[in-house]
Amino acid sequence: MQHILVTGASGNLGKTMISRFLAAGDRVSAIVIPGDKAPLDIDSPLFDKFEADLNNEAKTGQTVQDIISKHGDVQVAILTAGGFAKGGIKDTGSGDIMAQLRLNFETAYHVARPVFLNMLGKGKGRIFLVGSKPGLDMRNSKGLTAYGLSKSLIFRLAELMNEEAKGTDVVSAVIVPSTIDTPQNRASMPDADFTKWMDPGAMAEIIYFYTTPAAAGLREPVLKMYNKA
Repeated sequence: MQHILVTGASGNLGKTMISRFLAAGDRVSAIVIPGDKAPLDIDSPLFDKFEADLNNEAKTGQTVQDIISKHGDVQVAILTAGGFAKGGIKDTGSGDIMAQLRLNFETAYHVARPVFLNMLGKGKGRIFLVGSKPGLDMRNSKGLTAYGLSKSLIFRLAELMNEEAKGTDVVSAVIVPSTIDTPQNRASMPDADFTKWMDPGAMAEIIYFYTTPAAAGLREPVLKMYNKA
């Protein structure tokens, strides 16, 4: 049994990850924002929900420690919290960039740092961060300035953690999805070809595989989940 930590747990991707790992018999600790009104009603003795404002570093760090104290060391962290914003350079001020940094980078770093340090002390663990195609290549960020810049730091963070973890079995991966097939995306893009989008269930299967012994030798992975996009 592995102990899995999931942030952004009430989102479509987060809930799918939780379901996949519970189905495998793993313990899952989920973090949601305080007062989150999105339903996350999971009836399983292997599931526990915690609340934390991921922009508050001290409180987030304490929540991570509470999770470890209650359920033991985290073997896998899947950090899906974040958000999206449009706007080219003309329409993007530094305040817009800072807002996206808080939403996409701070929320990842405030969890990844204490989890990474705990894993480093044990010599093993897997961290999955969610990047994006705009963050991977700034040429894909046209019209998405703040979003692309914030997501680009996710890749740099993974590189730094992998460098610090060399010689151990602690690995940080970046998930890079194309458009994810969710009800919200279908509603906002009703004329799109949904068959080209990335199914959340397929993403969960891929991530699950990379937590198994079959993928133990992988290092510094960037997982481009583009489907047919």
